[in-house]
Amino acid sequence: MQIDIKNINGESTGKQADLPDEIFGIEPNEHVVYLAVKQHLANRRQGTHKAKERGEITGSTKKLKRQKGTGTARAGSIKSPIFRGGGRIFGPRPRTYDQKLNKKVKVLARKSALSGKVQNEEIMVLEDFTFDVPSTKAYVDILNKLELNNAKTLLVLSENDDNIYLSSRNIPKANVKLASDLSTYDILNNKCLILSESAIEKITETLS
Repeated sequence: MQIDIKNINGESTGKQADLPDEIFGIEPNEHVVYLAVKQHLANRRQGTHKAKERGEITGSTKKLKRQKGTGTARAGSIKSPIFRGGGRIFGPRPRTYDQKLNKKVKVLARKSALSGKVQNEEIMVLEDFTFDVPSTKAYVDILNKLELNNAKTLLVLSENDDNIYLSSRNIPKANVKLASDLSTYDILNNKCLILSESAIEKITETLS
């Protein structure tokens, strides 16, 4: 599959990038995509929630009142869950929400997400570029020329570039990611996927 390569001025360079059909042209598997996104969101949960149960509450263990003759229910501890300030019954405890997914399933999910972007025409290839110094204004100018100033975008780079990353950091809807770190959630969570010319080779190498 061939796709035009644009420069940072939003103009066609006259060159075309080759997007391998086995990665960018498969029939998307929606269920596999769902599993990958669910795993990603679950693994982001800290699981540090905790409520004290009656054995962990600070308080006296003295019997509150005599057993009989009060006309009310018997009570043996101020830490009982039925009293205000008492422990909680079956409260949340620290736990892990991590889910496991086979490597082949995760690879298929990324291929499906990329293919879906191609089918929806939400993918763009940009000629490799860099900045001499970080400049948010320069990055905004690129998005404006690509007519993506109001869209949520993800720029995928083949290698780390601090100047590009710092230039995009203050823009609410602009994200930058390395091709080696690209996940299914990252692909789907952005309206337009901007691939740098060299990132295509890195993605192909990772998913082949």
